[in-house]
Amino acid sequence: MQMIDSRNISVRFPITHRRSLTALLGAALAVLSLAAPADALVRLENLCTVQGQQEVRLTGMGLVVGLQGTGDGAKSAPTIRAMRAALTRMNSPVLETELKNADSVAIVMIEATIPRTGLRRGQKIDCFVSAVGGAKSLRGGRLLSAPLTSVAVGNDLLIALAGGGIIIEDISRSATGKIIQGCDLQQDTSSLFVKQQGPMVTLLIDPHHASFWTASEVARVINTEYSFELGGQEVAKPINPGVVEVAIPPKYRDSPVDFVAQVLDIHIEMPTTLARVIINSRTGTVIVTGEVEISPVIIAHKSFSIEIGPEDQFGGTAPGPFRDLTKGQGRQSPEQLKQLIEALNQLRVPAPDIISIIRELHATGKLHAELVDR
Repeated sequence: MQMIDSRNISVRFPITHRRSLTALLGAALAVLSLAAPADALVRLENLCTVQGQQEVRLTGMGLVVGLQGTGDGAKSAPTIRAMRAALTRMNSPVLETELKNADSVAIVMIEATIPRTGLRRGQKIDCFVSAVGGAKSLRGGRLLSAPLTSVAVGNDLLIALAGGGIIIEDISRSATGKIIQGCDLQQDTSSLFVKQQGPMVTLLIDPHHASFWTASEVARVINTEYSFELGGQEVAKPINPGVVEVAIPPKYRDSPVDFVAQVLDIHIEMPTTLARVIINSRTGTVIVTGEVEISPVIIAHKSFSIEIGPEDQFGGTAPGPFRDLTKGQGRQSPEQLKQLIEALNQLRVPAPDIISIIRELHATGKLHAELVDR
């Protein structure tokens, strides 16, 4: 058996494969020894969102009429009752027994989304309808005017009216459709991003980067930006790993939009991503975020074994062409998962085997990261 030691990763394999694997590990070493790129600066706008600046989803129920025999049908009691209620509102009351055929009518769920920027009364947006009864198709139907509300705003407040001709976008799903510009806003909906207490705005850090360090650093760069003109007064305060509150200085209280725009344009050193490994067995994908470390361990897998750890961690190693790289370094730095994966890729280890190794490392506590197995 011949062993090759690449940094702190030692791979043992049959001597018949020595030349080819030596070349492969040489290439892997060249990749792993590349210097890490300098830390990049990012704008806060790419890292944070402003609380209150969010989409508003509107929902409602309505009746689609004019269908060519593809409606809910006469056995649908809710549809019959809804038809009777609609006719009563139009001063044409009838008995339920008189509505013997509901094939041309269908009850639908209506949905629309107000963008994060908000809308003003009278503006129109698209809405979508989906059959909730036994309707086979909404093709050729028309939605009668129906009210839309939002849980975010209040169920008792009419936000919009929806109605109009339905367009079927996917013929394989003809029980759902779209009404272009079919939602007419009846109320102004704006981004409520300014808290009157203070007043202040709240920055929400992207969950993938949220940490105590990130929140503290976001507050620090904002305070550094405004401390001079405010006589050293701090305006930003970290509340938790994902939230930073920023008081609006007096000179900006009549123009909070300008202040928020300036804050979001401040640059910050790219925060370290939390250590996380995401694997997908179906696609054979492995994604590593952050600096994922591995404790010293021996992995025996099929035709080879791998030693991960400092020199002589497991009782000595046979000399190899890369052994000199680990001599005289004193205390060894922790091994990184990305180095192991790159070395395994150079050895042409199949993706399912790499995923199996990662799972076992996590199960034994040697993988120091969150494992997301999809």
